[in-house]
Amino acid sequence: QVQLVESGGGLVQAGGSLRLSCAASGRTFSNFVMGWFRQPPGKEREFVAVISRSSGITYYADSVKGRFTISRDNAENTVYLQMNSLKPDDTAVYYCTASGSPAAISMKLGRVDYWGKGSSVTVSS
Repeated sequence: QVQLVESGGGLVQAGGSLRLSCAASGRTFSNFVMGWFRQPPGKEREFVAVISRSSGITYYADSVKGRFTISRDNAENTVYLQMNSLKPDDTAVYYCTASGSPAAISMKLGRVDYWGKGSSVTVSS
């Protein structure tokens, strides 16, 4: 089992920045592809970003490309999501995710083995 705990959410004005963190425990962190999904109010959960085990490969949803950056620290068992130029449409509960698949693209296509409980981000206009 892998436990994922998100932090760093909150309320921010449009144009502002937030950094989400996700602390992982339970299994060898570097063996997992890590990512973020989000669920806006009243909408389906959607992919945001994914990073490969060694940080060499990243994928982003088109809606956040150029504004969000995913990174990881395997020594600290932590994955981050730096969110800049935030828009009201970014308002959502953000979920940290982990996959045992070796291919980062698999998470973009929906393969998620573990979910965090989520962190709420609200962007005011």
